[in-house]
Amino acid sequence: MAAKSDKEILANSMYEDDPNGNSAPTTTEEDPSMECHNAVVAAEATTTKNTTTAAATTTSPRWGPQNKGAQELASLYSPGKRAQEIICVYTCIGLMIINLTLILKHMRWERISVAFVSALCGIITADFASGVVHWAADTWGSVELPLIGKNFLRPFREHHLDPTSITRHDFIETNGDNFMVGIPILGYLAHYFYAKSSIEIQLNFGWISYVFLCSIFVVMTNQIHKWSHTYWGLPRWVLFLQSCHIILPRKHHRIHHVAPHETYFCITTGWLNWPLERLRFWSTFELIIEHFTGLKPRDDDMKWAKKLT
Repeated sequence: MAAKSDKEILANSMYEDDPNGNSAPTTTEEDPSMECHNAVVAAEATTTKNTTTAAATTTSPRWGPQNKGAQELASLYSPGKRAQEIICVYTCIGLMIINLTLILKHMRWERISVAFVSALCGIITADFASGVVHWAADTWGSVELPLIGKNFLRPFREHHLDPTSITRHDFIETNGDNFMVGIPILGYLAHYFYAKSSIEIQLNFGWISYVFLCSIFVVMTNQIHKWSHTYWGLPRWVLFLQSCHIILPRKHHRIHHVAPHETYFCITTGWLNWPLERLRFWSTFELIIEHFTGLKPRDDDMKWAKKLT
């Protein structure tokens, strides 16, 4: 897949610095990217004026909270889903505190280097896992599927239609599902500390560090994702981590939001996006699945994208 140019990104993705207007804000400075975006918007407006059928769609935003599909998907967020998220967030936070306390208790200076390398591997694993889940949820399935449709696939569909909706979600709604994933892993790790002797814990401290950091980054993935869509009011330490590409940077993630959302699925650190794209990892699996099942990648995603009115 060819790399997207800045012009292609601006033409085919929501202008997030102006999330509700779907157009570049007025500026007196000569910014090349702004000029490019305005040119694209102007070209689209000229084209739509030439036909009466296109004129109707011009009045409806392609992205943002006023998009019809985005509104319908947002309305499917239920009280039952909210309750599940609250339980998962508080349970997971408790397990995180317990495990961190036990790790600090058993930490030895001679194990620092092993713990560091293992933790780094855990972060990379979390980034890959975020890509697998993100790709699967974006590409396959339907909101109409029992149980998982409205509860777990719905947010992915809404996010493509209204990318900055995540910035209007509170901590619970943003992180509930990821915290749920962390509960069994962190629960097992806490049990491991109590079931094993101190000697066994020291022998396997590298593995413990790997599991713990992998779990933490899996749990925090959607919060990191939210920060990558937040253009105002971020703490300086978050901006620093983004600028160092320790967590997912905003400009990097913008590449995924170029329609039809077919690339750069890893959203924890984003470290694996470029190598996986070079290997055609996701597109190869899509071709295999489509060949054997007949299912079209992102078919449900495109269906919701067409709900403009």
